[in-house]
Amino acid sequence: MLTSHEAVSWYLEGIRSHVSLAGPPVLAVRVDAGGDTLFVADNEADRLVAEELLPSDASRIVRVPWLTPPAEAAAQIGAAGGEASVAPALRAARASLLPAERDRYRSLCRDAAEAMTDAAALLRPEMTERVAAAELAEGLVARGIDPLVILVAGESRVAHRHPLPTAAVLGRRAMLVACGRRHGLIANVTRWVGASGPSRLEGPAPEAILEVETAFLDATRPGARLDEVFAAGTAGYAAAGFDADEWRRHHQGGPTGYAGRDPRATPATADLVQENHAFAWNPSAPGVKVEDTVLVSSAGVEVLTVDPRWPTVRVGALDRPVARPY
Repeated sequence: MLTSHEAVSWYLEGIRSHVSLAGPPVLAVRVDAGGDTLFVADNEADRLVAEELLPSDASRIVRVPWLTPPAEAAAQIGAAGGEASVAPALRAARASLLPAERDRYRSLCRDAAEAMTDAAALLRPEMTERVAAAELAEGLVARGIDPLVILVAGESRVAHRHPLPTAAVLGRRAMLVACGRRHGLIANVTRWVGASGPSRLEGPAPEAILEVETAFLDATRPGARLDEVFAAGTAGYAAAGFDADEWRRHHQGGPTGYAGRDPRATPATADLVQENHAFAWNPSAPGVKVEDTVLVSSAGVEVLTVDPRWPTVRVGALDRPVARPY
């Protein structure tokens, strides 16, 4: 029984499975050897048939009264295993992106990066974080991207790793973060505007966080185990001059795709890196962070959230983003 947004949207080729971003999917899918059954809220069924589902799906729909969650209605039909019982297998199944998925992801990530650039070009130090968030969200929505996460930290709040926007002004330096979903896939991107680094930075230069990211990316290769990749990446903090335990102060990202992190990597995550597997590592330290969505294959790392208008610096084989001046 598929009941989560990531599983339902993946299985049904990128449909919008939500109405409220904060609510559960408006349909559940029972996967049987003899075929699939889609349990759909009755008040959503006509729209989904007309705009989201494949023509062949229409004959497989069971309409469910709006007052009964589709997952509950599906469970009443008979026993079926839940996602939790096969979670590792489901993650592995959706990890290796098919050609059509890769094309959709490239398009999404390019649009998300362009929305970030367009928003950043409008910002000024005296603007508030909420104004910056509104500009970024507008750019995403205009491109058909649902903004799942919008974070903004002005100069006074860059110490926070998950800075929900406030009325604080941006000041001389600000961080913008976006996670946007289209066709079920999620683009993750972080950018900085204004000065290249904090005014009173103690320790490594801001660009040193790119060395930590490189440690993660260099270890992320098909066939590697995530706990091993995580160990190699977190070792990059000390090598780049940061506190060796800096990774303990915030999550480091991990595989992405149909979930923001699928799963979030930890020292105990044993999933294997797959061919054509999407990742979004996000190493950070006080006042510095880097994050892009990339595609990993036997050919190497392809950065997907790219806009050539954004300033970059060459790090190894990749162009990596630096702060964009106001």
